This record gives sequence, C-alpha cells and structure tokens, in this order.
Amino acid sequence: MSNFKTKMKENQNLGTILALIILMVFVSILNPTFLQANNLMNLMRQLIINGFIALGMTFVILTGGIDLSVGSTLALTSAIFAGLLQNGMNTGLAILIAVGLGLVLGLLNGLLITKGKLAPFIVTLATMTIFRGLTLVYTDGRPIAGPKDNFAFQFLGKGQIFGIPFQVILFILAFLCLWIILNKTALGRKIYAVGGNEKASFISGINIDKVKIWVYVISSLMAVLSGLVLTSRLNSAQPTAGAAYEMDAIAAVVLGGTSMTGGSGSLTGTLIGILILGVLNNGLNLLGVSSFYQQIVKGIVILIAVLIDRKRNK
Repeated sequence: MSNFKTKMKENQNLGTILALIILMVFVSILNPTFLQANNLMNLMRQLIINGFIALGMTFVILTGGIDLSVGSTLALTSAIFAGLLQNGMNTGLAILIAVGLGLVLGLLNGLLITKGKLAPFIVTLATMTIFRGLTLVYTDGRPIAGPKDNFAFQFLGKGQIFGIPFQVILFILAFLCLWIILNKTALGRKIYAVGGNEKASFISGINIDKVKIWVYVISSLMAVLSGLVLTSRLNSAQPTAGAAYEMDAIAAVVLGGTSMTGGSGSLTGTLIGILILGVLNNGLNLLGVSSFYQQIVKGIVILIAVLIDRKRNK
C-alpha cells in the first residue's frame, strides 16, 4: 500500500499532464478554433494574470497556509500605481513604490500570522476586506485611467519582444526565479520542511516564523506583478480588480498536485494546473457556455482536486 502511495506522488505531474492533454483534445474536437494561433495567444494572455498569483500561492500552501488577500493586494497596489502615474510620476519609480507597498502588505500578513499566532485563513480573510476597503476609499469606487502616451506603462501589458508578449517573458522569468528559490536554496528546503512537519522543523533549528513571513511576502509580490500587468493591459486600475482571483490561484495550485496540508508539491505542477484552468475557461467560452455555469464547473473541478489530494495524502 505504501508503495502505491509513493508511486501516486511520483506520478502526480504525469497525471495532471495527461489530464491537460485530454482536455485540450476534447476542446479542440468540439471547437477547432481552439487551436488557431489567435486563440492560443489570447489563452496565453489570460493565463498570465492568474499565473503570477498561483506561483506565489504555491509557496504559501506548501507551508500549510493560505492567502485570501492576494486579489485585494492586486487591486490596492494597482490603484496606487495608476494614481501615481496619473499624477505624472516616472513609471519606474511608480513600479518600485507599488512593489514596496506589496512587500509591506505581505509582511503584515506574515507578522499577524506568526507573531499574532493567528490562523492564516482568518488573517488573510480580514486583510482581504481591509485592502479592498482601502482600494475603494482611494479610488472613490471609480477606475483610475493609465496614461495612454506612456511607452513603459503600455509596454508592460501590451508590448512584444520578437513577437512574444512581454508579459509572457515576465512570467517565464518569474517562474524561473521562484523555481530556483524553491529547489536550489536553503529557504526552499525550509519551506518544504515547515510544511511537512512544523514541530520537527522547530526542533532542527529552523526559524519557522521567518520562513512563513517570507512566503507571504513572495505571495504578495506576485500579486503586485499580476496587478501591474493587468493595469497596463486594461489601461486602467479597476477598484474591483482581482475579485475572487485567490480562488482561481488556489484551484491551480491544488490541481497541480500541491497538498493543502503542506510539505508536498511543485511549481511545475502549479504551472500545469494553471494551464488546465486556462484551457477549461477558454474552452467553455468558445463553446458559448454561460459564465454562471462556468462558476459551477470551476467549483466542481476544485472539489475533485481537493478530494484527490485527500486520497493521495491518506
């Protein structure tokens, strides 16, 4: 029985890849336009926004935590970013301020969880509401338009390098950096250790609070990056931006094989999970399925993924 469980864990990425291939074949048979270059490029752009957030969420879930505030973090930092640009600030400086704010928001989550000894679900649920409220106060509930004549701002979400969207290049760079952190550094090893057995990690001398603070900072920074790209693409910061994005991110992480209890999973698996969700959303849109029904389908997919995770970790 133990050998069977081991094999299941070893082959979980293979299983999700197979599910992705089957889904892509199924959608392309039902609607051949799925494989057209324009649609695939559109699919790629759709994946990026949730993709950044899901990568950061992987770090949090690997420690056995959760971050429900990422959507609101995206909205608040995007609004500040657009507001600074509207007031004539240099794009580079505005990006640095947005990233700095994201760092502070992630740090706040981490400190409340570690030093306040509060449950991640409660803390991030509270900060999700607070950050969203601050966004609505700052924007007065109205979108903040971005400068149309600002090349750097426009390039962030719409630019291309050798025909490849800049946002895709940015996502690949973010994935590679995070993959190196998770797989080739001491921090990465500590993240897996804390998620696998927090008590044993403490006994072995790992600073658990420091590790947890880091993962919430990383999660927040990925939300900021997603928000910057989204603001550029829409040419405005929407006060409701990022609503329910945390659900899609969690779904992608769980679909990719990361255990909700922590200690097991990978960024590669999350990437596959992002692709599965993206293909599912795109396919349902192409088939003309109502967005109301799409929510039901997505919820069922998340439920199935969690049930598989529970069975795998029994």
